[in-house]
Amino acid sequence: MKKIIALMLCLLMLVSVCACSKKNSGSTDTAPTQAAAEAPTKAPDTTTPVPDAGGDKTDITVTDAPEPEPAKEITITDMIGREMTITPGSYKRVVCIGAGALRMYTYIADVNLLCGVEDIENTTLEERPKMFDAAARPYVIAFGDVFNTLPSCGVGGPNAQAAEAEKILSCEPDIVISEYEDVEKEDALAAQLGVPVVTLKAGPAGVFADEFGGSMRLLGTIFGEEEKAEALISYIAAERAEIEKRVAAAADADKPGVYICGLGNWGTTNHLMTAQNYINFNVANIKNVVNDLEKNGIQAIEAEKFTALGDAMDIIVIDSAAVKNIKPAFAEDPTMFDTCKAWQEGEVYIEMAYNAYYTNFELSLANTWFVAKTAYPSLFEDIDMTAKTNEITKAFLGKELAAEIFAKPASFGGYGKIDTATFFK
Repeated sequence: MKKIIALMLCLLMLVSVCACSKKNSGSTDTAPTQAAAEAPTKAPDTTTPVPDAGGDKTDITVTDAPEPEPAKEITITDMIGREMTITPGSYKRVVCIGAGALRMYTYIADVNLLCGVEDIENTTLEERPKMFDAAARPYVIAFGDVFNTLPSCGVGGPNAQAAEAEKILSCEPDIVISEYEDVEKEDALAAQLGVPVVTLKAGPAGVFADEFGGSMRLLGTIFGEEEKAEALISYIAAERAEIEKRVAAAADADKPGVYICGLGNWGTTNHLMTAQNYINFNVANIKNVVNDLEKNGIQAIEAEKFTALGDAMDIIVIDSAAVKNIKPAFAEDPTMFDTCKAWQEGEVYIEMAYNAYYTNFELSLANTWFVAKTAYPSLFEDIDMTAKTNEITKAFLGKELAAEIFAKPASFGGYGKIDTATFFK
């Protein structure tokens, strides 16, 4: 009986175990666990690794570019020997004062930094010096649209002998570029304005002068345009070297005698204003008929001397700046050129204005090519003066300006020979 009971208990236990096993198996197959149901879904990785040169995948790390170092103060010496501290490339508001300052500035620096100009440079003003309006001033042709929008920093012009501090202050410049070559006055102006006043200088040799190159380098340093300044200086040197190479073999016996007139001050220049050491003639190896004066530099010779030199004048070159003064003199005395061989033979030529509110440096270089071509036509047959003028103004001002220069009333159509029978009538 005990054996029967034990056997029955074993059967009951076996049935229970099987039932539990079946229940657990069904639960696993049909329902997720709570942890799985609540787990967040991770988005697929869509980043595309970039292979390196060997084809392996590499990560790219982007880092911020380093900030440029702030400009450092330096000490400079301007063209009249004044030392001052400046911060190259930092200036945002510029004023140029005095004859030639703005012109030289435009060769190197950005005209959009200007915050004021002299009245003589703003052609929209009714009340201003207008004596140069008819003449070519290439920098005004190139950038007059900028100048005409700017406030006045003074009247300017050949009659302005001092800077106008109050007007300059009203423009709020952070630097002033000046052509007033007086140390005491420049120091006083700098103290009054509270900003650097840097003085430029050109020199008697004009575009070929060391002083002109020094002014270009000074501007390059101040405005962070060193490469531009050196490029312009190198261009001028290369142009001079090319002219000198072409004329080097000219024999003295073959050189024509040339008279240049119309140089000097715009208001007083005439047929008697000349120079025995005219730099353009020196560079072009030209025989200057004026060679026995007591001093160098632009000056007037006596009418008697002009008459005496007439037979030696194979060529006359008239600077276009002088025509407005020569014409009324010729009307009073139509015989004034009769003793000049060049006038009688029709060998009279016009060059572009050397001086119009100081030296037109780019036109001075172009004039050198022109007088060389005039004296030695066979050596310069390949030179077209329109193309050469465009090349030069592009180098100086970034623009080809020959057409606009030749179109000015006082340019008389550009470089060339004049008709002596009609030109002054």
